[in-house]
Amino acid sequence: MFGLGWPEVLLILLVAILIFGPKKLPQLGGALGKTLRGFRDELNPDEKDLDRPAGPPDVDGEVIKGDRS
Repeated sequence: MFGLGWPEVLLILLVAILIFGPKKLPQLGGALGKTLRGFRDELNPDEKDLDRPAGPPDVDGEVIKGDRS
C-alpha cells in the first residue's frame, strides 16, 4: 500500500480526525472513494466500450460503413 505500514496509516487517520473531526470523516472518505473509482473507470475502459464498432456515427447513431469500390 504505497510503502506505508500500519503505524503510518494510523498516524494519517489520527491527523485526519483531528483536522476534520469524526463527523466529517465519513463524507470525505466517500468523496475520495468516488473520485478514485472515477479515475479507475477512466483508465480501464469498460468491455462495452470495446464492443462498439469503430467509425463515425450517422444521425441515427448507427455507424456509417464506407464502400470502397
